[in-house]
Amino acid sequence: MARVPEVRVTDAADLDRHLSEADGPFVVRGLIADWPLVQAGRRGAKDARAYLAGVAHDVPFAVSVGNPGTGGRLFYDDAMRMNFAMARAKLPEIFAQIDREEDTDDPRPIYLASIDVRGFFDGLHEANNVDLTGRDALASIWIGTRTRIAAHNDQPDNLACVAAGRRRFTLFPPDQFRNLYLGPVDNTPAGRAVSMVDFHAPDLARHPRFADALDHGLVAELDAGDAIHIPALWWHHVEGLAAFNVLVNYWWRTTPRWLGQPQDALNHAILAVRDLPADQKRYWRQLFDHYVFDEGDAVTAHLAEGGRGVLDPLTPDTADRLRGYLLRQLSR
Repeated sequence: MARVPEVRVTDAADLDRHLSEADGPFVVRGLIADWPLVQAGRRGAKDARAYLAGVAHDVPFAVSVGNPGTGGRLFYDDAMRMNFAMARAKLPEIFAQIDREEDTDDPRPIYLASIDVRGFFDGLHEANNVDLTGRDALASIWIGTRTRIAAHNDQPDNLACVAAGRRRFTLFPPDQFRNLYLGPVDNTPAGRAVSMVDFHAPDLARHPRFADALDHGLVAELDAGDAIHIPALWWHHVEGLAAFNVLVNYWWRTTPRWLGQPQDALNHAILAVRDLPADQKRYWRQLFDHYVFDEGDAVTAHLAEGGRGVLDPLTPDTADRLRGYLLRQLSR
């Protein structure tokens, strides 16, 4: 696989330009090298944990705890159940467990995923953040031992910053989903369908098209201080390579927050359309193309202005009205 391209960034305006113009992922080496959290991690994993514990709220955190012998892969078991358990504990308690297992031959994977930086820590965001030039970004922190997270994609754009440890990212363009052999949409490790392929031991007899995905794949290994931009809908397989790893990422949408989630529409289409007779499915495919995917002037030209309802470009008010209508229909 090819390497993810690298760019040099001089300041926030330069980063904004790269993010705005990017048509694929890129790596920025040393983007967050001056963060206090990065400096603590470079002194050692225990220093990074002490820094985080010192600013964490005194509340339970959600944590995933896997089993020994999985190689850190948080995934399904043979019965398509999750091979990890969810628990809640305060951050110092979780770190104490990591301390106890850190030097064992086969430590259990311990993983805190997508923790709201502002909601669970005092001053962490203020002391450790990237200037994203007006983007309304959600800042999350991911903390864990050696882990392997199956390839998945996200709707928002993503800037992922390695604050401690080391990570490997394997990325694929959005159109490679057929070659990644996706799992269920309703039984997922974290809300998104994931690739069923074991990237450490791909079974090409079972997943032959994965070889085609690899021809389109990109890979990057990041050290503490480095960052990677993952555009919306790009598939990414993420590995924590060190005994202790911390990542801070920023998600932002280029569309308004009041718009709906496409995944919800897909789930509803599975409920309402997929199992119809073939001739009815063909009709609804044409209607979806007409109203959603083609949506040119021909859709509304015959309707008077002011009488087009949600066929006009959505506004916060019309989006709320449509959402309310859907909720009423779904609750019948």
